[in-house]
Amino acid sequence: MARRTIKIPSRIGNLTFGDSRATALAIGESSKAKKRKPNAAFAKAMRPSSSLAAVVGASAMPRTEVTKKIWGYIKRNGLMDKKTGSFVNADSKLRPVFGGKSHIKTADVPKLVSKHLK
Repeated sequence: MARRTIKIPSRIGNLTFGDSRATALAIGESSKAKKRKPNAAFAKAMRPSSSLAAVVGASAMPRTEVTKKIWGYIKRNGLMDKKTGSFVNADSKLRPVFGGKSHIKTADVPKLVSKHLK
């Protein structure tokens, strides 16, 4: 097999196709994943409004925890629409949180809940 030179980004330099050591270096260099930093905005403890506190509790908690508790409440009480799973039927506790609506899309839940966090 004829060897040919291929251009790889400058931090690695030129590599010869078929050279296993050079290929391993290129694979090792490109497979290093950068560690993600957690977003501080999601971890910040926020206080729920009185209508949201009736569902998730009154203590301050991160936005992610509030979302988990809302979905837990929806599943526990069977509030997912039976006909189309992409809608939630609000009960008397969730209706004030959802702006008075009784039937909303699941994608709108985080947006509506975030209005009740301070």
